[in-house]
Amino acid sequence: MTPPTLATEARIQRIIDLEWPMFHGVKASEPAACQEEEGTFRLMRWMSHSVLPPEVLDPMEAQLAEAAARGRNLMTEKYARMAGQIPPLKETPLIGEIVAAEGEWMLAVNRRYPLTFTGRGDAFGTYLAADLETYSDATLTAYHAFTLEALAAGRNLVEERYTNLFRRMGFKDIEAREAQARMRTFKCCQ
Repeated sequence: MTPPTLATEARIQRIIDLEWPMFHGVKASEPAACQEEEGTFRLMRWMSHSVLPPEVLDPMEAQLAEAAARGRNLMTEKYARMAGQIPPLKETPLIGEIVAAEGEWMLAVNRRYPLTFTGRGDAFGTYLAADLETYSDATLTAYHAFTLEALAAGRNLVEERYTNLFRRMGFKDIEAREAQARMRTFKCCQ
């Protein structure tokens, strides 16, 4: 696994530049503190997109630009779906297949790194499904194809994303982050 290329990094930053105003503009009954944490939002969205190829990122950027131009807030729609406030935005078996694959990858990461990853099961799937429902048909089709390719290659995209995140945070990899957590647990028990 290699980090994103400079061209991919630029594409990801353009996507996040489109996503941030949408996220910041979500009107929730109880505003989340994270809506004021642009840096955290940008880092987490970068992580999510960091393993995606141009075939997924290109239609994603196009759909976000189109939504922004039309005044459509995809983040508002995503969070309304997560809260069960609106009906499904899109119903297709592709979403279920992607969520199932990503869910298995998350379970594997939870088992392998239990001190770093806890309690991400159902919420992870709910979040991902709501996010995928906001995707254009072109983005969703490309994302699904990429997921199938990753499965066939034996990749774990969740692990790759978090490896990218922890490297960006100064760790060598997830295992280094897990080792730090083990040391904290060990010190607490002495």
